[in-house]
Amino acid sequence: MFGLSKLFSGKSAEKEPLLDALAAYRSSAFAIGIEAQWVKEITINTDKSFKVKLELPFAGKGELAQIEEFVSNKLSVSVSIDAEVSLPNQCCFKQIKQIVLVASGKGGVGKSTTAVNLASALEQEGAKVGILDADIYGPSIPLLLGLQGAEPKTLDNKNLLPFEAHNLKAQSIGFLVPSDDATVWRGPMASGALNQLMNETDWGELDYLIVDMPPGTGDIQLTMSQKVPASCAVIITTPQDLALADAQKGIAMFNKVNIPVLGLIENMSYFLCGHCGEPNHVFGKDGAVKLAHRHGVPVLANIPLAIEIRESSEQGQVISRDNAASISATYKNAARVLASSLHYQQTQNSSVEILITED
Repeated sequence: MFGLSKLFSGKSAEKEPLLDALAAYRSSAFAIGIEAQWVKEITINTDKSFKVKLELPFAGKGELAQIEEFVSNKLSVSVSIDAEVSLPNQCCFKQIKQIVLVASGKGGVGKSTTAVNLASALEQEGAKVGILDADIYGPSIPLLLGLQGAEPKTLDNKNLLPFEAHNLKAQSIGFLVPSDDATVWRGPMASGALNQLMNETDWGELDYLIVDMPPGTGDIQLTMSQKVPASCAVIITTPQDLALADAQKGIAMFNKVNIPVLGLIENMSYFLCGHCGEPNHVFGKDGAVKLAHRHGVPVLANIPLAIEIRESSEQGQVISRDNAASISATYKNAARVLASSLHYQQTQNSSVEILITED
């Protein structure tokens, strides 16, 4: 395919400019560029163009086009880049490498919708992803994934098989309790049910498990935070003061159980006027930014109040999979920054400052 191509191994003066260009790339997700150890293969073609194979330690394949353009312009030659996502082979639970808790201090802020789209975005960025619906009293994942009425299955009468939709593995109490029935359980019983869902589901190999936490900061949330070997948490809020006050409580809870909060996502951040196209900040402005600055964490995304999100969710579709939807890129960027922040936090680059840039 590449004619008289040459595969580089070891050090070569010819590949140094390419490695330097890769290292110089910067974005919200690739805060310190493309590290040399991520480069697994370099091929030079007869026309002096390059083909590069990367092995990324976090979900970030969606940015390859931007990396190609940057490096090609810097070297004034054509550069083609492909990548695989391969997280460090160290699991925090069974065969699950990273567990991310998606939480909010209160209900009604779009936490479950955001969790599903974040999970799907991570999958599209090259990772193996599952989602656990830990909202015992108001499970939403079956509806959001178009799995209403699905019945649980098991191969060994011990472990449940996860459901699969949109390339995600999913589990929820909503699959075990009729959708029109109320889950009237006290705290210990609800916590026990969550523990069973987590431990008795055959998740298989996953890079990331997204846990859609119950809203609030009570006994169930605290028990769940202590029992699940979580890697980090993400807080979902809206810009209004009431939601931000509860989001602050959520951050305080995770601090007490030593689970790092890697960032905030501001949902319903603004409404785009259908007539003039200008953003209208219905619920206030910059609330999440102020809270994030207070705690030294980034705002991973500002999600607009958009009818497309509501319509897709009610139809069991995942809007982050719709490349024609402008909001899809916002979810994917948030997923990349989350994944890279988690990687840098767990490596020697834990002091890396994450800079959020516009999509």
